[in-house]
Amino acid sequence: MITLLMAQAQAAIEAGNEVVTETAVEIIQNEMSLWDMAVKGGWIMIVLALLSVVCAYIFFERLSALHKADKDDPLFMDRIRDYIQSGDVKSAINYCRITNSPAARMIEKGISRMGRPSSDVQTAIENAGNIEVAKLERHLPVVATIASGAPMIGFLGTVTGMVQAFWEMANAGNNIDITLLSSGIYQAMITTVGGLIVGIAAMFAYNYLVGKVDNIVNEMEAKTLAFMDMVN
Repeated sequence: MITLLMAQAQAAIEAGNEVVTETAVEIIQNEMSLWDMAVKGGWIMIVLALLSVVCAYIFFERLSALHKADKDDPLFMDRIRDYIQSGDVKSAINYCRITNSPAARMIEKGISRMGRPSSDVQTAIENAGNIEVAKLERHLPVVATIASGAPMIGFLGTVTGMVQAFWEMANAGNNIDITLLSSGIYQAMITTVGGLIVGIAAMFAYNYLVGKVDNIVNEMEAKTLAFMDMVN
């Protein structure tokens, strides 16, 4: 009798282990990879992927350009002052061209206007500065548009997916299955997740680039004030 009970208990344990093993296998098989999410998201995910590529390209291109523009020569204004005080304006202009930075191009424009009223020199520098700032901020509106537009595009995909899911349920009639609705809902929500990921990444990229531009603009303004003090 005891042997029979032990055999039954052992069989129950083995059956339980088989159930647990089968459940684990099913869970592993049902895990969703990033590729599965991208495929199930439909054409909206293709649009979001293209936007992410454009955003990444602009970010790294602007980052390289701003890094070059942010290179500062601590002796730049001292050398310009020495050239101007010695009357060697041509050497000052050549030094600005060699430095080849936004601030140097602004100072070069101001040096070329020396001898005119201070207001004319100031206006020339401001005009050159506006051009330099526009160059620094090139393509940044595109990143800002992606940051605000990507979540909306993802939400659009969710809405269209929900409409499709309910349409399929309506056509199913009395053969409605809960898996039909749940599968349609999670496929629709994938686009929202993708849109949020792209939008958040673009938002951080935009704010970082704007901060870099602001730092460069502050340095340009400081050099402009120092040059105008020198001229006056």
